[in-house]
Amino acid sequence: MPRKKILSDADALEAALEIIHGEGPEALTFSALAKASGLSGATLVQRFGGKERLKQAALLHAWDALDKKTAWLAAEKPKTPEGAIALLVALSGSYGGIEAYAEGLMVLREDFRDPVLRARGAAWKVVLCGALDACFAATPGAPQDIGLLLASHWQGSLLWWGFGPDRPVQDFVADSLRRFMSAVVGPSSSGTGRSP
Repeated sequence: MPRKKILSDADALEAALEIIHGEGPEALTFSALAKASGLSGATLVQRFGGKERLKQAALLHAWDALDKKTAWLAAEKPKTPEGAIALLVALSGSYGGIEAYAEGLMVLREDFRDPVLRARGAAWKVVLCGALDACFAATPGAPQDIGLLLASHWQGSLLWWGFGPDRPVQDFVADSLRRFMSAVVGPSSSGTGRSP
């Protein structure tokens, strides 16, 4: 493959993320990225420094994308309990099938190991929980910190889905969140008029 003369850092980081998600974080090397991006290994080293800095840059790029998607969904979805479910279901669609979700857990391990990436996760938690809290502002009986409770249940439902991925993750998550909200806030909290 002829070497590309110009490739943005963002495009190079997208190629790095494809390697990470396809083959695992340890598969990201300058050689693998050079092959995937068409840039020389020397150019990549010059742009990103060492392997750990490259991996961190790629994962920070992924956090940037998640921040943008979360902000867009929070603005787009109605500020209702059903809107909170819709937001989390839409975020769940990013995981794809079980293989992609399992690989994502390997990426999460990298986020936990790196203090900079861990801080990004903590900051995203605050934003996500705030967006979810806003969906319950007019809901009588909603407990304090409902956003954190709902986000925590969402993460747990993703894990349980992983042990029995016999239907799409979005369906599993939506059903689980509706049952949770019915138990915590009441049967009409999801806006469906029915108890799931």
